[in-house]
Amino acid sequence: MVTYFKLNWYASFLLLFAKAFHQGLLPVCDLKRQNELPFSRDGDITIGTIFSLHLNFVPTEEKFTELPDETQCKIFRVRAYRFVRVIIFALDEISKNFKWFPNTTLGFRIYDGCFSTRRALGSTIQLLSQKQHPVPNFNCHSNIILPVIIGDEATISVEPMALMLGLYRFPQLLHYLKNVHFKNTGDEDIYFDQNGDPPARYDILNWQISSDGTYNYVDIGHFDNTASQDKKIVVNDIAIQWNQAFSQTPTSVCSESCPPGFWKAVRRGEPICCFDCLPCPKGEISNQTDVIDCTKCADDRWPDDRRERCIPKVTEFLSYEDPLGITLTIIPIVFSITTVFILTVFVKKRDTPIVKANNRELSYLLLLALTLCFLCSLVFIGKPMKITCMARQPAFGIIFSVCVSSILAKTITVVIAFSATNPNSKLRKWVGSQTPMLIVFICSLFQTLLCFSWLLVHPSFPQNNIISQEGKVIIECNEGSVVMFYCMLAFLGFLACVSFNVAFLARKLPDSFNEARYITFSMIVFISVWLSFIPAHLSTQGKYVAAVEIFAILASSAGLLGCIFIPKCYIILFRSEKNTREHMTGKAALRQ
Repeated sequence: MVTYFKLNWYASFLLLFAKAFHQGLLPVCDLKRQNELPFSRDGDITIGTIFSLHLNFVPTEEKFTELPDETQCKIFRVRAYRFVRVIIFALDEISKNFKWFPNTTLGFRIYDGCFSTRRALGSTIQLLSQKQHPVPNFNCHSNIILPVIIGDEATISVEPMALMLGLYRFPQLLHYLKNVHFKNTGDEDIYFDQNGDPPARYDILNWQISSDGTYNYVDIGHFDNTASQDKKIVVNDIAIQWNQAFSQTPTSVCSESCPPGFWKAVRRGEPICCFDCLPCPKGEISNQTDVIDCTKCADDRWPDDRRERCIPKVTEFLSYEDPLGITLTIIPIVFSITTVFILTVFVKKRDTPIVKANNRELSYLLLLALTLCFLCSLVFIGKPMKITCMARQPAFGIIFSVCVSSILAKTITVVIAFSATNPNSKLRKWVGSQTPMLIVFICSLFQTLLCFSWLLVHPSFPQNNIISQEGKVIIECNEGSVVMFYCMLAFLGFLACVSFNVAFLARKLPDSFNEARYITFSMIVFISVWLSFIPAHLSTQGKYVAAVEIFAILASSAGLLGCIFIPKCYIILFRSEKNTREHMTGKAALRQ
């Protein structure tokens, strides 16, 4: 009984509500009637469209205290009217083809959006309700099928329409177009992609004005996105009528095309067709127009002058055919021949006082070592190979250690010889040829062990340097261990400094032992050359690295030869009267 009573109560309430609504006793939500009759034609299937057939509307003040005035449109748009004619023509053509929609007629309802959001939304509700006086959420003509509404072209109208139709779960056209594929009367394939877009086929029209003031659109070509790349755009240039301001085809972009060798740099804040043409960066090329990125060349290649293609890099090393290489080959040969000549003179004049003074055997060894010093510079010339890279620095280090240690031994011999004249001197037991040879052996042995350790642990090897100089592959010797290289030089510097100090202290000994003066000058030259070599070696690149070291070898060797042996050779060859024992001991001066 309770349930039955509740049902009767609900039924009575609904009857009273319906009666009050019918008699106008309750307030209702009523839309302002839009006095716009659509341009329409009935059919089994109706296509709804909203176009802005007028250019603008008369704005009205929204007071929100009374119903707003009706939107008044003005300035009729001929272009939009063409859209209307296209819709009507398309629907007529489809209706004539019984294969597509047999026993079905197509109708349309076309409204004027007038670039007004309110008018577009009102027209949308009218399409949904199928009545001039719309009722929201109701379709008052259930026998009319409205499968699609074609929206306005203006964004200010189409976006609110999309939001409203989305609330009603109304489809805009993509759902139906995905599976459409047919041939039209022109035997063209008509289909739509996954985005609902048809194939892009457009006629290219030229607006031409005749002499009598009339104008016409002339078909001068077409664009077909489905055609091959070279046939997408076809234009008949002869049929084009240009404006008097143009004598040729106008540029359609704000920037000219970038030629090969350049790349497009888009200007920030400007359209994508506005860009700057910048040269390709170093080591990169572009062989096409309007590229957005340049292509990097391979490590062994380099761009040509126009940066359009990659060409093999120039190979560089200090060769015997190079003018610098030829010069650095002739100079050591001349110096080595000169040294051999001096050695020959010393051997022939071995019994003269000037040769016998200060250990002639040590002089022979020093001259032989200097000859090898000059010749070892030749190993630095030519294409670096594994054997030459491994041999050149150790050979230079060991031979120069023999030279400098021989000079050190000659200097020590001067000191020992002078000190041995004192009967109470403890240095008398070191007088003889064994002491200087022992000095040479020990010093040379230490340098030899250092160089062989270098070869065993980090030997030098040839390498292709593609970084130091742009566009060049420098074939050079990698020293393996820079630390070992400078340790070798440091030991030579140590020997030279010791020789200099000893020779400087012995420079004022009696005239018969004045070789210490020449040794002092030779060590100054030697140390100056190799101190200059270090910054020069670090600052040069390519073939000039080897050239700098060759120059240092030749300059220091020539300094030793010139300071120590040239004065003696001059006396032997041209002032033989001074090459006597009396003159060496100073007795000749006492007699005079």
